[in-house]
Amino acid sequence: MSHVTSVFTDLVRVETRLYNAVNARLVSEQGLGLGQFEFLDLIDRVPGCRVLDIVGELAITVGAVSKAVDRLVTAGWCVRVAHPQDRRSSVLHLTPEGEKKLAASRPLVAGELTSLTAAVSHDDLSHIAATLASLRASLEAGTHGQPG
Repeated sequence: MSHVTSVFTDLVRVETRLYNAVNARLVSEQGLGLGQFEFLDLIDRVPGCRVLDIVGELAITVGAVSKAVDRLVTAGWCVRVAHPQDRRSSVLHLTPEGEKKLAASRPLVAGELTSLTAAVSHDDLSHIAATLASLRASLEAGTHGQPG
């Protein structure tokens, strides 16, 4: 196995284990999954957030995002509001219940990730963060890995 292949394998396995652990705690304590948390967080952070904004950020299909947003709407955590300039689009807003769910979940996610990565030094985590940010920027600039 080449060096880059083993790095990729480790990266995927670390992401999977971190995701599963944080997801399990969120489901247990807040009744929402990590994917739902990510959507709520994006809707909160992106002014005038639309489905296409989430598609671009997460590199998943429009259909997948629309279905996930529909589930957030059904849960009462998000609403779709007609876009003021584009009738074919809607803007996503958190409901007061969605804001509460997100506010309660953010420290839980941060705390769980801090706990799970405690074996890695601050300097090493900073180096990993910079490396991953650089790789992500390069991939996104070339539109690699976009759906469709």
